[in-house]
Amino acid sequence: MGENYGEKPKPSRRDFVAQALGLGALLARPARLLAQETLPTRPIPSTGEALPVVGFGSSKPVLESPTEGTEPIANVIRTLLEYGGRVIDTSPRTEAIDRDFGRVLQDPELTGRLFLAAKINTDGEQNGIDQWRQTQRLFGRRTVDLLQVESLRDVDLHWPNVRAWKDSGEARYIGVTVSANARHGSMETFMRENSPDFLHVNYSPLENGAEDRLLPLARDMGMAVLINRPFMNGSYFGRVAGKELPSWAAEFDCETWAQFSLKYVLANPAVTCVLTETTNPEHMEENIQAAFGRFPDDATRGRMRELLRSF
Repeated sequence: MGENYGEKPKPSRRDFVAQALGLGALLARPARLLAQETLPTRPIPSTGEALPVVGFGSSKPVLESPTEGTEPIANVIRTLLEYGGRVIDTSPRTEAIDRDFGRVLQDPELTGRLFLAAKINTDGEQNGIDQWRQTQRLFGRRTVDLLQVESLRDVDLHWPNVRAWKDSGEARYIGVTVSANARHGSMETFMRENSPDFLHVNYSPLENGAEDRLLPLARDMGMAVLINRPFMNGSYFGRVAGKELPSWAAEFDCETWAQFSLKYVLANPAVTCVLTETTNPEHMEENIQAAFGRFPDDATRGRMRELLRSF
């Protein structure tokens, strides 16, 4: 689900923090959340099962593992678990990469504590079957919590098998994903015709098309919603780099630009869980903090959109 931003590298959150906050502000960061504070939850409409509202989107971090190792990923997952988080979203990569990631997921410390979402993202029915069997093998799981068809890729071929795997107990929930506004029309059609358990869609203050039709439809049809791209694959931090967080952000208990986007997303009642991608436990903790305190109302969310579009 990556994007090509040209040869000029986009600022990382580390670069952004250094530029926008400076060392003094970094040292003055809010105190660490108390360990006993656990993430708020929202129910999966079809069953009432509670999910923590912040999760881990592992696509980019896992792709970094051949050079960075898997310990950064393990540390971020441990941080998420410390605050009651458990949603881990995955996407198939090479067998070697997924084998290493699978070792992280099978760590006895994590066993039984994760809500694991997997995907099929290939063309052709047999390729989809083979990809799913490989995921089961490398992750050491017969059953995942959520199995999704990524980007609606060959969904007409894969969906009957995905439904069958739910019936056989190999997936507790099933769903579909998109990560671009251009696919929202196709997603809406699929939702109306197939009623998946989960909708997984891109959403942020600057990519807010999902709130026009998809999120209201998901709520009306009783679907859970996972959110990807709350930071627009990292380009969000380039947009706000060097900009001062507005004083009125304090009105909804927002202390950083990362929380600015996450609080916007979580203010929508249709959202079940927002996925964030990072290999830095401090950044994960910052993301988790967005789930606490007040959220912006509709008028404030409009103000947030206008501010970001002015940059």
